[in-house]
Amino acid sequence: MNDRPATHSPKDAAVAVGLMVLACALLAGTTLIAKMLGPAGGENPLHPFQISAGRFCFAALVLTPFLAAWRPSFAGTRWANHVLRVLFGWAGVSALFAASGLMRLADANAISFLNPVVAMLLSIPLLGEKVGPWRWGAAAVAFVGAMIIVQPGSAAFQPIALVALVAAMFMGAEAILIKKLADSEPPLRILAINNFAGAALAATAASFVWIAPTSVQWMLMATLGAAMISVQALFIQALRRGEASFVMPFFYLTLIFAAFYDYVLFAEVPALASWLGAALIIASAITIAWRERINRRTRDFMK
Repeated sequence: MNDRPATHSPKDAAVAVGLMVLACALLAGTTLIAKMLGPAGGENPLHPFQISAGRFCFAALVLTPFLAAWRPSFAGTRWANHVLRVLFGWAGVSALFAASGLMRLADANAISFLNPVVAMLLSIPLLGEKVGPWRWGAAAVAFVGAMIIVQPGSAAFQPIALVALVAAMFMGAEAILIKKLADSEPPLRILAINNFAGAALAATAASFVWIAPTSVQWMLMATLGAAMISVQALFIQALRRGEASFVMPFFYLTLIFAAFYDYVLFAEVPALASWLGAALIIASAITIAWRERINRRTRDFMK
């Protein structure tokens, strides 16, 4: 049964936008925290595996009382898809945190926005979807945008940008699995498995690079975990209150928040090329979402 309302009032739309903007502010804040915990934060930097362990473990702790209250059923769980989703999600988050620690936050976030393009490309062999000229063109534009930010072969090239590209690839693969799971499983179950299985995986990986965090770093990791759970909850509520095609473009305000945080705390200012590349990537992602919405409506009409 679809529990989303059939229509959305102007008040619902305004609330949805507010929830999405807040989610963006918190999401950009997670990469800021990762940067503060990494080399840019000064002495005793934590390894990205340790930072992602903080993200998953503290998120699982925050989620525990909600699971105890609602007690979601795990009957019919598609464990193979969950395991792959957790693996790709952990790898994507770890790579994004690694990139955020060593490059401008706006650049790292912009490159990670390539994940809808990766998901589109993977949907061809994995979901059997047909991709038309609009989406192929959008993918080409996104590639150009990424190259403008990365600037391979120039003096401005940052090797760490390749890690951000890896993050986008893993996140794109994760998006495919989320799509498959969302068609058959309730959101709370998906959220629970992602965070608890992710905590086990992340903690295992972190054990090989573990160093004792300071009290401030423990606090930052706890904030990181709570922020990620809040982002997921706000994102879901925003989509429940407003049409995805209306709400999703506001998601890219994450880039503005990331640039603002970076400027305030680290005096980092994105270059003009970074803004141009980010604009191309965001435009391509919005185009892909728009075409997917049209294709979905066409399929529903033909049924």
